[in-house]
Amino acid sequence: MGRRKYSGKLKAKVALEAIKEEKTIGEIAGIYGVHPNQISRWKKEAIEKLPIALEDGRKKKMSDLQKKEEDYLKEIGQLTMSVNFLKKKLGPYL
Repeated sequence: MGRRKYSGKLKAKVALEAIKEEKTIGEIAGIYGVHPNQISRWKKEAIEKLPIALEDGRKKKMSDLQKKEEDYLKEIGQLTMSVNFLKKKLGPYL
Protein backbone atom coordinates (compact mmCIF):
# COMPACT_ATOMS: atom_id res chain seq x y z
CA MET A 1 0.00 0.00 0.00
CA GLY A 2 1.44 3.39 -1.04
CA ARG A 3 1.82 6.53 0.96
CA ARG A 4 -1.13 8.86 1.21
CA LYS A 5 -0.74 12.30 -0.29
CA TYR A 6 -2.14 15.23 1.63
CA SER A 7 -2.74 18.69 0.21
CA GLY A 8 -0.83 21.63 1.61
CA LYS A 9 -4.15 23.13 2.67
CA LEU A 10 -5.03 20.10 4.79
CA LYS A 11 -1.54 19.94 6.29
CA ALA A 12 -1.74 23.62 7.25
CA LYS A 13 -5.22 23.20 8.75
CA VAL A 14 -4.18 20.16 10.81
CA ALA A 15 -0.88 21.76 11.89
CA LEU A 16 -2.70 24.92 12.97
CA GLU A 17 -5.12 22.90 15.09
CA ALA A 18 -2.17 21.12 16.70
CA ILE A 19 -0.43 24.46 17.36
CA LYS A 20 -3.57 25.87 19.01
CA GLU A 21 -3.54 22.92 21.43
CA GLU A 22 -7.32 23.12 21.95
CA LYS A 23 -7.49 19.38 21.19
CA THR A 24 -4.96 16.63 21.75
CA ILE A 25 -2.90 15.29 18.86
CA GLY A 26 -4.86 12.04 19.26
CA GLU A 27 -8.18 13.83 18.90
CA ILE A 28 -6.98 15.68 15.81
CA ALA A 29 -5.70 12.41 14.35
CA GLY A 30 -9.14 10.85 14.84
CA ILE A 31 -10.93 13.77 13.21
CA TYR A 32 -8.73 13.89 10.10
CA GLY A 33 -7.64 10.26 9.84
CA VAL A 34 -3.96 11.19 9.99
CA HIS A 35 -1.38 9.37 12.15
CA PRO A 36 -0.45 11.35 15.29
CA ASN A 37 3.27 11.20 14.41
CA GLN A 38 2.51 12.81 11.06
CA ILE A 39 0.57 15.60 12.77
CA SER A 40 3.50 16.22 15.12
CA ARG A 41 5.87 16.48 12.14
CA TRP A 42 3.54 18.93 10.35
CA LYS A 43 3.24 21.00 13.52
CA LYS A 44 7.02 21.15 13.92
CA GLU A 45 7.51 22.01 10.24
CA ALA A 46 4.87 24.76 10.38
CA ILE A 47 6.49 26.34 13.43
CA GLU A 48 9.93 26.22 11.78
CA LYS A 49 8.74 27.69 8.46
CA LEU A 50 6.45 30.38 9.85
CA PRO A 51 9.21 33.00 10.32
CA ILE A 52 10.31 32.49 6.70
CA ALA A 53 6.74 32.82 5.44
CA LEU A 54 6.34 36.08 7.32
CA GLU A 55 9.71 37.51 6.24
CA ASP A 56 9.54 41.07 4.96
CA GLY A 57 9.36 40.76 1.17
CA ARG A 58 11.16 44.08 0.75
CA LYS A 59 14.32 42.62 2.32
CA LYS A 60 14.29 39.74 -0.16
CA LYS A 61 13.79 42.11 -3.09
CA MET A 62 16.66 44.30 -1.87
CA SER A 63 18.87 41.26 -1.49
CA ASP A 64 18.02 40.15 -5.04
CA LEU A 65 18.84 43.63 -6.35
CA GLN A 66 22.15 43.66 -4.52
CA LYS A 67 23.05 40.27 -6.02
CA LYS A 68 22.21 41.52 -9.51
CA GLU A 69 24.28 44.66 -8.93
CA GLU A 70 27.26 42.55 -7.84
CA ASP A 71 26.88 40.36 -10.92
CA TYR A 72 26.76 43.42 -13.21
CA LEU A 73 29.80 45.00 -11.56
CA LYS A 74 31.72 41.75 -11.96
CA GLU A 75 30.78 41.57 -15.64
CA ILE A 76 31.76 45.23 -16.15
CA GLY A 77 35.13 44.50 -14.56
CA GLN A 78 35.70 41.52 -16.85
CA LEU A 79 34.71 43.50 -19.94
CA THR A 80 36.96 46.39 -18.91
CA MET A 81 39.89 43.99 -18.56
CA SER A 82 39.15 42.52 -22.00
CA VAL A 83 38.98 45.97 -23.61
CA ASN A 84 42.25 47.03 -21.98
CA PHE A 85 43.95 43.82 -23.12
CA LEU A 86 42.75 44.32 -26.68
CA LYS A 87 43.86 47.97 -26.65
CA LYS A 88 47.38 46.86 -25.67
CA LYS A 89 47.50 44.13 -28.29
CA LEU A 90 45.84 46.05 -31.10
CA GLY A 91 47.04 49.55 -30.15
CA PRO A 92 49.38 49.95 -33.10
CA TYR A 93 46.62 48.87 -35.53
CA LEU A 94 43.93 51.25 -34.22
